[in-house]
Parts: sequence; C-alpha cells; structure tokens
Amino acid sequence: MKIEAQIWDWPLRLFHWLLVASVVGAYASGKAGGEWTDWHGRCGSMVLGLLVFRLLWGFVGSRHARFGDFFPTLPRLIAYFKGRWQGAGHNPAGALAVIALLGTLAALAGTGLFANDDIAFEGPLFHLIDKDLSDKLSGWHIKIVNGLVVLIGLHITAILFYQRVKKTNLILPMLTGKKRLPQTLVPAAPQTAGALPLILSLLIAASTVWGVWGGNVIEYLAPLAGVQTATADATTAN
Repeated sequence: MKIEAQIWDWPLRLFHWLLVASVVGAYASGKAGGEWTDWHGRCGSMVLGLLVFRLLWGFVGSRHARFGDFFPTLPRLIAYFKGRWQGAGHNPAGALAVIALLGTLAALAGTGLFANDDIAFEGPLFHLIDKDLSDKLSGWHIKIVNGLVVLIGLHITAILFYQRVKKTNLILPMLTGKKRLPQTLVPAAPQTAGALPLILSLLIAASTVWGVWGGNVIEYLAPLAGVQTATADATTAN
C-alpha cells in the first residue's frame, strides 16, 4: 500500500523551476545574440547564484535535499540496477543525472565569467585573465552548451519513460513536493530545515553574485525586475 508523503521542500522546488527558467533564458538569449547578449549574462548570473544556493542546500537543507541522502555510491547503484534499491528521494540513476546537470551548469557558469564574444560582451571576470585564455574559455563555453543540450534531452527522455512506461509522474512531485511511497519509506516527521539555514544560504548565494560583478550587480540585473537605474534616469533626463 502506498501513501502520499511530503518529500521535497519548497526551497528545493523553487530552485528547480527557477533554474529551468534561467537555463532556458540563457540558451535562448545566447542563440539570439545581438541586443540579447546582455540578457544571456543576466540569466547566467541567475544560474550562478542558484548553483551556489543548491550546493549549500545540499548540506544544510532538509533530508532528501542533501547530497548525502542520494549520492550515487557504488553499492546504491548496484542495488538499483539489481532492483533492490529502496528510497524516498532520488534513485541512484536520477542522482547521477542531477550531479551531471549541476556539474555541467557549474562549468558553463565558470567559463562564462571569463568569456567574451569579440563584439560587446565580456564576462565580469574577463579582466583577470589575458585575451587568449578568455578566447579559449569562450570556446569551451560553447562546447559545454552542446553537452548540456544532450543531458537535458536525456533528462526529458527519462521523464517521459517513467511517465509512459513505469506510470510514475516525476514532474508533479517537483511541483507539490509530495510522492506516493510504500508506508515503510514514509518519513516519520516533516522534512524541514529551518529558517536560519535558508537565510544564510540565500545570503551567501546573493553575495557570490554580487562579488563576481564587483558590486555592479544591481545596475546590471535591474532590467530583470523592471527597475531603472539612476544612470538610466540621468541619461533619459539629458
């Protein structure tokens, strides 16, 4: 008998969907180029902040958000492929996908900080390295995007496979946080982490993005919130 249980906490679910939106925005604006290049940088900055938050939340978040709960160790993988694995959170195969996607996005965000497009865009840390190295990292940035597209394709395929073949909906639990589980796997208590770990994780993530942009992050990200900066107002006035 299966019963519904709360598994995914709301910060993890919000992170997931914000990351989806940021990655889609970064990819679309990167492909569009031109006047959309700045938006590519803004979406990339969102990805960076979200990744820092997820790294921290993987240690201080609720039980099933923590890396230790789902890290795909060899015994877990063997048990999974032999059909003996039991758990409430990510299964070992899903955990591999999570780690691969987060690692690829981290590589993208990292190379993007130093990248340039030889026209109008320079990453916030471009000035810390020479142009030749920046060009190499820019090339790697593009190659990693291709790898990310493949991983996303596999991720979507797995979701459809579970939906159609195994009759398991993987999307709804990431919206509601609830999964249907055997009674023996249902957590004895609600999965919460408390306000302090959440606030600290958000502050560190925001501080990382702020530090990367040298304190100019508000002016750069203002269009995301529809806010005009003092510089823009002054220019309009003139």
